[in-house]
Amino acid sequence: MTSSTPATPTPALRADPPRKGEGKARLYLFDTTLRDGQQTPGIDFSVEDKTAIAWLLDDFGMDYVEGGYPGANPTDTAFFSEKRTRAAKFVAFGMTKRVGVSASNDPGIAALMQAKSDAVCYVAKSWDYHVRVALGCTEEENLDAIRASVEAARAAGKEPMVDCEHFFDGFKANPAYALACAKAAFEAGARWVVLCDTNGGTQPSEVREIVGKVIAAGIPGENLGIHAHDDTGQAVANSLAAVEAGVRQIQGTLNGIGERCGNANLITLIPTLMLKPAYADRFELGISAEQLAGISRLSRAFDELLNRAPEPQAPYVGVSAFATKAGIHASALAKDPATYEHVPPETVGNRRRVMVSDQGGKANFLAELKRRGIDVPKDDHRLDALIAVVKEREAEGYAYEGADASFELLARKMLSGIPEFFAVTSFRCMVERRFDANGHVKTVSEAIVKLLVDGEEKMSVAEGHGPVNALDIALRKDLGRYQAEIADLELADYKVRILNGGTGAITRVLIESHDGTGARWWTVGVSDNIIDASFQALMDSISYKLMKNREMAGLVAAE
Repeated sequence: MTSSTPATPTPALRADPPRKGEGKARLYLFDTTLRDGQQTPGIDFSVEDKTAIAWLLDDFGMDYVEGGYPGANPTDTAFFSEKRTRAAKFVAFGMTKRVGVSASNDPGIAALMQAKSDAVCYVAKSWDYHVRVALGCTEEENLDAIRASVEAARAAGKEPMVDCEHFFDGFKANPAYALACAKAAFEAGARWVVLCDTNGGTQPSEVREIVGKVIAAGIPGENLGIHAHDDTGQAVANSLAAVEAGVRQIQGTLNGIGERCGNANLITLIPTLMLKPAYADRFELGISAEQLAGISRLSRAFDELLNRAPEPQAPYVGVSAFATKAGIHASALAKDPATYEHVPPETVGNRRRVMVSDQGGKANFLAELKRRGIDVPKDDHRLDALIAVVKEREAEGYAYEGADASFELLARKMLSGIPEFFAVTSFRCMVERRFDANGHVKTVSEAIVKLLVDGEEKMSVAEGHGPVNALDIALRKDLGRYQAEIADLELADYKVRILNGGTGAITRVLIESHDGTGARWWTVGVSDNIIDASFQALMDSISYKLMKNREMAGLVAAE
């Protein structure tokens, strides 16, 4: 498949995580990552993937975990052969019964009833246009299908709920019929009637107004849910508007995955509901403050399972969510973090980052060095020298704000010195394009690296998929007594940026590495030769790993 020290809060800016108490309305979280999220282009979960994700969601405290569509494909059918959650309600998704067939004789309904689930979520048409065009039946026949399907789930001892597909578009086109569909589900005994913005085009003000009308028509907010898509970038805003209007169930996905532009992002919604007084003072979730502090880890673990890089600017959980670059911001943060942070980063398991760059002043550098356990007086000439070198290198193209490990190596080298684990005396890389024995064109990359370890010269030769891969393999092939220490070191990402035009342009390479502890770090190299720039970053990555193993570095690694 393609995966600080807390400051005293300022009341006006921060709120402690809410404690469960009387007078607060309960909100229920419904995760549809395994069903709606699976419609994301490029994502295809196996049974093993789904099981691992279900456990993550269950442990985190979700109320409902929707696992997929049993009967629609072999994977989902196999997944529902047993219950996959302990505390969360395990939900099977499917369509209401077909028109012209009774619920007891409908194969789709039978698959839902046989699934090892606690609840069933039906998708039902609620836009009269879709009833006529997509279903090709009468409006009353659709209402009958909704009622009969809900009754079948109740009779089987499963909690029924109905996703009213295209509800907001349907309401705007024909309010009476959209309401009739929602009422049919509610009156038949659905625990939840979920209002879906399936096309993702409804605005928050419209959501608020329409939800109010649904409640006024007789369906209590305690039985209403919201399912928002992000086609206008407002799925989170629409979900919050629905909560303000009265709904009590929120559907969404991890990291906002989903078809087209995605679904409402639960990773953003949950901290907002728990940390912002506008919601925390009125509502409570089934998630503790301790579980909330694991939300950054949950988000990153999910991205790791998807084998993709986390979004750095993701609200609350991104590595840049609590990062500041400007010197005046860093100076204020040093006095009181609340000056530039809307919530304490540790409440969501994130951390504060004061980045070093050519835009930063002494406050940035002092804060970053202190976080790494490097104490240096403000008037120390070595600090001035470090700042000058960083700014000079950034003018040449280095980007230390995105390469924390390279910055730490440079800082420790200039301020206190670092061990020389190995020294590269030379390297050579060859790329050859030739025909193989079968007459097929084949491109072969070969690298030779000579280095000194403990005074002993070593030479390693390796072939790889491209010159950088060949160099990486050769460099790590024989580090003498350090070889075992880098066995779990892997390259996770490789990015190239051309800094000016032409074939002789200056090139910047950023490499992301990780090891068996789950830690991640970034290194940088710059040269007019892309291979040389890559080799610089590779050497920094290995040096950092060896420093980290000796607890001489590592505070910059991702949690």
